[in-house]
Amino acid sequence: MLDRLSDFANSTGFAAFDWRNAVMLVVAVVIIYLAIRKKFEPLLLLGIGFGILLANLPLTGLLSGPSDANGNVGGVIYYLSQGVRLVIYPPLIFLGIGALTDFSPLIANPKLFLMGAGAQLGIFVAVFLALAFGFDIQHAGSIGIIGGADGPTAIYTTVMLCPDDPGILGIVAICAYSYMALVPLIQPPIMRLLTTKKERLIVMEQARPVSRTELLMFPILMTVVVSLLLPPAAPLVGMLMLGNLLRESGVTDRLAKTAGNELLNIVTIFLTVCVGAKMEAHAFLDLQTLEVLFLGLIAFSFGTAGGVLVGKLMNVFIKGPGKINPLIGSAGVSAVPMAARVSHKEGLRYNPGNFLLPHAMGPNVAGVVGSAVVAGMLLAFYRV
Repeated sequence: MLDRLSDFANSTGFAAFDWRNAVMLVVAVVIIYLAIRKKFEPLLLLGIGFGILLANLPLTGLLSGPSDANGNVGGVIYYLSQGVRLVIYPPLIFLGIGALTDFSPLIANPKLFLMGAGAQLGIFVAVFLALAFGFDIQHAGSIGIIGGADGPTAIYTTVMLCPDDPGILGIVAICAYSYMALVPLIQPPIMRLLTTKKERLIVMEQARPVSRTELLMFPILMTVVVSLLLPPAAPLVGMLMLGNLLRESGVTDRLAKTAGNELLNIVTIFLTVCVGAKMEAHAFLDLQTLEVLFLGLIAFSFGTAGGVLVGKLMNVFIKGPGKINPLIGSAGVSAVPMAARVSHKEGLRYNPGNFLLPHAMGPNVAGVVGSAVVAGMLLAFYRV
């Protein structure tokens, strides 16, 4: 009887539970708290937090692969994670984002593409810093893409650049989504530091109307140009533009609603739980995690600064009316639409009648395309 009780005790998760698991459970609870209580990106952080919780409960078998030796068929998260390993989920997320995105502010004012491009500065700064920290170029690229503030792009790039290091995926994804959630805290101080009061008071002219032909041609032309220039970016940009074409065509409303609602919600659940499940204690609790967190913050900060500085530079060449409020440059990081709302709120602080939101959406959606393009560049040059 005692032997059976001993065997039972050794078979429980308590027998394999140690301080590292306890630390990760605390991390999981904190993330869940931020999602529920503080409403920091709850659609993302809640699933990630619970995934961390599941991954750090010993002996559950949720992450185990199939094994003929003991008849184990594999855990549910193991199978769901194949969508991450095979980079299926990120393009599907982009399909849903495209179905929800209005590109008309960007089409009406193509100059805003420059601000979206400028906001990619953080990616390159973080890549060079990561190399200085001793990371190889593949890991440096994965860390740098955090500066794009785009979770699916970060996951896609990391899986493609570092397929043999699943530990880095969880860290990069957590950084990307966490800093996206902290946009309202991180960006405003940088925006105020880099702009004058006069610049913050700039009221932008109303954008011109965009024709239906332009809305239909934009996703087609963008897909062709980007895919021919950077084939590795085609899965992300192509699916983004397909979703947008479903939205703008006017003949596929059901498909657009499905892509932007049911499909996007389902894939988001799978992706966030699987990403959280990559955060096992042995892979997370080391010096590398702290380095990635620091470099991710640098990447995000320089991305915000890059967009604002490009806006200031553009005004040097714009004579007379048509000046750009550089506050909208911070929206060039692709945290849609939160970054655009932050730009708008900062404008209202200094001029209650300054409605920057529709203008900020231009660099915001440009940032989505820009981060995917930079990801394609990293993959084209450095994929093993």
